[in-house]
Amino acid sequence: MADIQSGGFVYRSGHDSDDRHFAFDARRIERARAVASNRRTRLVTLRKFRSKGSGVRLDSFLADLCGDLSRTRIKRLIVDGEVTVDGSSSNAGYRLKTEQEVEIRVPDPIPSHMLPQDIPIDVVYEDDHIMVVDKPAGLPVHPGPGHPDTTLVNGLLGMRPNVGGVGGVMRPGLVHRLDMDTSGLMVVAKTDAAHSTLSAALKNRKFDKRYTALVAGILTPKEALIDAPIGRDPTNRKRMALDDNGRASQTAYSAVTIYANKTLADVKPVTGRTHQIRVHFASIGHPVIGDETYGRADPNLGRHFLHAHRLGFQHPVTLEDVEFRSDLPVELQAYLDELE
Repeated sequence: MADIQSGGFVYRSGHDSDDRHFAFDARRIERARAVASNRRTRLVTLRKFRSKGSGVRLDSFLADLCGDLSRTRIKRLIVDGEVTVDGSSSNAGYRLKTEQEVEIRVPDPIPSHMLPQDIPIDVVYEDDHIMVVDKPAGLPVHPGPGHPDTTLVNGLLGMRPNVGGVGGVMRPGLVHRLDMDTSGLMVVAKTDAAHSTLSAALKNRKFDKRYTALVAGILTPKEALIDAPIGRDPTNRKRMALDDNGRASQTAYSAVTIYANKTLADVKPVTGRTHQIRVHFASIGHPVIGDETYGRADPNLGRHFLHAHRLGFQHPVTLEDVEFRSDLPVELQAYLDELE
């Protein structure tokens, strides 16, 4: 249940929207009906504030006072008519005047309608705000084309139903992702406040994420930063590729062990693009072992050799610096043992 900051809980009964006011735009009709429906069934928190100065944007004003809400969610609430200034709806860019009354109605998160499933999940750490899990290879993080269920999200909803709706209904609780065949550590938010704080930290590159990768060939130099922008592959939408017009992407690596024709490396992604580590190593001629998308499959492995072994961040509530570690999965360790 959401905290009451000002005002109180309000259970609102809805009313039919007057479609005549929105006849010029079918999308607005649909949105108005959706908002009205939500008002009939959802518990909301009413918060009231009064501006002390002038010239501040409405969305910035609320972002400063509602630390548990992301700026994106605040803007959505404004668009949905859940924010009023002196009793009237406004827009995100409106600049407040002194002593104006601002009200914001915050509905509880919409519960996820994804199927809760009994999927074994290795929980490394858990408290009231976050959960750190060790994802196995082969388990998709969330539903998508080709795997509508049996994902980490389905398992989380089976274990902790209250995670549903946190951070969005499509990917409840998720702060970041791992590729399906990448194993290792992930943090999951159990509250909207934790999700907002962790997402901001991730965006500002405050996470310390480390991976163990086994790549083809001998890495030269032994330590380097791969700095190359990444975008969608124009010939295959399921792949990513180097793209001069893509998003800036940096991956740092350090060789740990050199084998006859392979290198075990500790990898730190500075940015977090889709398939970033795999694309970057393939681009320098050292694809991740077993990566059939950017290199070639290895019949002795059955997955690619990439494991998120370390995860560090500031706890969203206690503000303590926390760090978690994960050993190599049995199949990866066994593969290394055969190389020695």
